[in-house]
Amino acid sequence: MTSATEKILEDALALPEKEREALVEALRDSLDPETVELSPEWTGEIRNRIAEIESGEAKTIPWDEVDARISKSLTRK
Repeated sequence: MTSATEKILEDALALPEKEREALVEALRDSLDPETVELSPEWTGEIRNRIAEIESGEAKTIPWDEVDARISKSLTRK
């Protein structure tokens, strides 16, 4: 990382959480999605999972329920 990048990171880490989230989203959106190369196996797996969700075959769980399960699991340890 260059010193300029390190300075930007330092400044970004000093931002409030909501502003850091917005910055992360903006940076992610600026990346070319074609630069990420997935193996054919992962591409196939992603397609299969999307098809299962769209067909209703896969049961999805709302985020608040998943979050509650994770929190409960972490507090037990």
